Amino acid sequence: MGNVLKVDRLTKRFGNLLVIDNWSLELQEGEKIVLLGPSGCGKTTFFRIVSGLEKQSEGTVETFVDKIGYVFQEPRLLPWRTVYDNLKIILDDEKKIKQIIGMIGLEGFENLLPSKLSGGMKQRVNIARSLLVEPQILLMDEPFTSLDLNIKLSIIKDMEKMWKKSYFSILMVTHDIKEALMLGNKIVILSQRPSRILKVFNINLSEEEKSIYDKSFLELESQITKFVMSQSEEVMV
Repeated sequence: MGNVLKVDRLTKRFGNLLVIDNWSLELQEGEKIVLLGPSGCGKTTFFRIVSGLEKQSEGTVETFVDKIGYVFQEPRLLPWRTVYDNLKIILDDEKKIKQIIGMIGLEGFENLLPSKLSGGMKQRVNIARSLLVEPQILLMDEPFTSLDLNIKLSIIKDMEKMWKKSYFSILMVTHDIKEALMLGNKIVILSQRPSRILKVFNINLSEEEKSIYDKSFLELESQITKFVMSQSEEVMV
């Protein structure tokens, strides 16, 4: 596997405000990395730099792919267009749209307007839209924040199925340790602003162990929680 993203000594300032302090990390093909840190620590700014929407102050950010997908925290659907038409804006390909609709659990909702959808279904459309471009890297900016636990776990399971099919790389930010464990191969713990990388946890849970009731899952969740609490002056998740 090769790198699809390489970050080396990345620093970002807004005037005299230091936001990101000397980050270095690599994302490999098919890898799923979750950044876990408090609000205001630069996670969204980092995504904007990776996407080319923001310029770093120091260091380098290299991407080795052609297509990057972005899942926003808010779905941002066009309210006057149906689910199908919101997807068609991204890619006018009926076969691929139907395939994505089936894989992300949107069957039966194709002709509904966003106002008729629950928060979870809107986020499914948001994710489906980003996957239509067949991204090699998928950036996910706290996509499950407003959803209850059962809904977010259901969406994560459907995303896992799609990842197994297409094997794209995922870079997600979240406050939620359960989300991070369900989705990630690695969890990167960030400090408060100016944010630094405090620790990287490698996640080696099997598919069966990626359950919030599994012993191995709970033990790893406890381990990460204890580390976060021990760094309470640095990170507050």
